[in-house]
Amino acid sequence: MTKRMPENTTRPPERAFMVGVELHHQKNLLTLEESLNELALLANTAGLNVVGETYQKLVQPNVQTFIGPGKVEEVRALVEELQAEVVLFDEELSPRHQRELERIFGDEIKILDRTALILDIFAQHAHTSEGALQVELAQYEYRLPRLTRAWTHLARQAGGGAGRSGSVGGVGLRGPGETQLEVDRRDIRRRIANLHTRLEKVREQRQQHRAQRKRSRLPVVSLVGYTNAGKSTLLNHLSDAGVYVADQLFATLDPTTRRVELPGGNTALFTDTVGFIQKLPTALVAAFRATLEEIAEADLLLHVVDVTHSNAQAQANAVYQTLKEIEADSLPVVTALNKIDRLADPEAARAALAAYPNSVAISALRGDGMDDLLQKINDRLYEASMPVTVRLPYAEGSLITLFHEQGQVSQSEHTPEGVVIQGRLPGRLLATFRPFQRKG
Repeated sequence: MTKRMPENTTRPPERAFMVGVELHHQKNLLTLEESLNELALLANTAGLNVVGETYQKLVQPNVQTFIGPGKVEEVRALVEELQAEVVLFDEELSPRHQRELERIFGDEIKILDRTALILDIFAQHAHTSEGALQVELAQYEYRLPRLTRAWTHLARQAGGGAGRSGSVGGVGLRGPGETQLEVDRRDIRRRIANLHTRLEKVREQRQQHRAQRKRSRLPVVSLVGYTNAGKSTLLNHLSDAGVYVADQLFATLDPTTRRVELPGGNTALFTDTVGFIQKLPTALVAAFRATLEEIAEADLLLHVVDVTHSNAQAQANAVYQTLKEIEADSLPVVTALNKIDRLADPEAARAALAAYPNSVAISALRGDGMDDLLQKINDRLYEASMPVTVRLPYAEGSLITLFHEQGQVSQSEHTPEGVVIQGRLPGRLLATFRPFQRKG
């Protein structure tokens, strides 16, 4: 089936034609139509003008061209008719698929896949040196197996800074900069090794900052959610953080941490970081490890869900999936069902609450439900307690004291390796004791 879209004259001239594929064995969180709609939003965010789309259902990808030969010819004809300059695939193409499609479509048509598009958007929105390093690493690792003559348009220097070379709307995928037209594989590998070294130092610095925060005993709340769910808007409302907000995907990438006052005179640190998305590129998850560890080390996750989205549950499942990948799925969670100001029927928000445990209906834009949300967070951090067993070395005397002062000790045993304590701890302290936790 093929659908043509009305032109958006406000967008840059580069025109994109989208190709979706539904594989028989592949289980996606979103339907094919929803995934293509999301791809169109990604393209819009990257500055492309989507002029049409088509899709194909396959048992398995074609060995050479991913879609079937007949579909390739159909796409070629539509691209020529619609004067498209980019063919955008809703799946990650293998290097072989990439090369063969570029050969068929020729030098005048760019072949991009979902991963390349997301990498481009990340490059646009990474404003700190750390964010730029992480995007640069992901781009190089994605590009390395795809180096061909047809991809040299991605390697043009245009700006001199990491993550600041040309864009999809004109040059191609934003490159990390300072590369040559024909990128040498050995040079790319050397750059990748250097980036890994620099990011490991960033990771160590983040670990030191987290250790300082733990010593301050201020609990950390990490905001997580599908991209464009409203996390930054919520943080701005709670703390006047001044985080950039836009109605587009991945509007903010770089972590922002602010103090937020909770009921009863308590305080917590709220951290906003990158939003999630289905089919989040593996290279990005790996490159953003230092940033994503901020989530895994939190005391509580505040999961922001766009309750107005037609498939909010699937988006929530995509978040849960990523949390599992970064080993943060065992943390306590409070769910904020956001954007209730857009619901025509308030009963819809109340009905949605039943599907999410520990949830509160809010409008981050108008401030509705903020008192209830902060009370729920306060209860989870300072009142709710979780069963835990830890073995604390004798050198960790401060933690032994902390457990006795703020936890509930049911059993304590001195062993040659340290003190084994069974009891309950407030949710906000779980991350502090996690390195010493024992199973069972």
